[in-house]
Amino acid sequence: MSLLHMESEGNLLVDALREIFLHGVLDTLKIVPFLFLTYLLMEFIEHRAGDKAESFMKRAGVFAPAVGGALGAVPQCGFSAAASNLFAGRIISLGTVVAVFLSTSDEMLPILISGSVPLGTVLLIVLYKALVGIMVGLLADLVLRIMKKPAEAINIDAICDEDNCHCERGIWYSALHHTLTISLFVILVTIGINALVFFVGEETLGSVMSGIPVLSHIIAAIFGLIPNCAASVALTTLCTEGLISAGTMISGLFSSAGVGLLVLFRVNKHVKQNLIVVLILVATGVVFGLLGDLIFPREMFL
Repeated sequence: MSLLHMESEGNLLVDALREIFLHGVLDTLKIVPFLFLTYLLMEFIEHRAGDKAESFMKRAGVFAPAVGGALGAVPQCGFSAAASNLFAGRIISLGTVVAVFLSTSDEMLPILISGSVPLGTVLLIVLYKALVGIMVGLLADLVLRIMKKPAEAINIDAICDEDNCHCERGIWYSALHHTLTISLFVILVTIGINALVFFVGEETLGSVMSGIPVLSHIIAAIFGLIPNCAASVALTTLCTEGLISAGTMISGLFSSAGVGLLVLFRVNKHVKQNLIVVLILVATGVVFGLLGDLIFPREMFL
């Protein structure tokens, strides 16, 4: 191998690593404002209005998942992370955080629009995800009530590490501290994920997920669990390029909650609850992704 060829390959590798790290940083920076505002709100609730907030959330009752599902449909990256923190603090219910995760589209909307998909089709997909998210969220809370699971008291301190809580220094300092801690955790994982997507390639992923019916939906739903924007970008791009069906894309998008799952496992110490959320996302993705193939035929994207 010539020296010139080796130097060329080295330059390509450097460029690839630069792109991976740059995108990792940029993906994380997009959610930092949402994280900070969420922590600031939670610190305010803890210091100023803990009892009133608890009373208000109890009055919201069975309709909380409907509100979460509607808000989750708004195109942004940070709301799922906010929902994870609110659930960890027991501000919202299990059904509400599930509704948010299922309705969240992450980067789907700009990719579909840039791929010249008809606006009517885009809006139908957004509505479909929101309605399914609301329905599953309401059902999850209903099952918990039938099982007579007692509602846990609001506990914003749950996201504070016992040895690393700075709540006594004021809400601004504490909110900033939590934001930086979570952001560092997210950026490290995001860089690793971006490297996988970059070196494996979207076409390879597409060929794996489009090979066998049903199995492709299961693979897509599991792939969607990747906790950053890369999953929704890859799935939507594969669909717009005709490499996977709309239903397969939707299977992955139902479980693709951006960094929401990453933050959930970081801040919520009840691992069993987190795994239940994951199971609901994957099961919903497979079932309603298969149904999506019937609702959204290929010609709707042309």
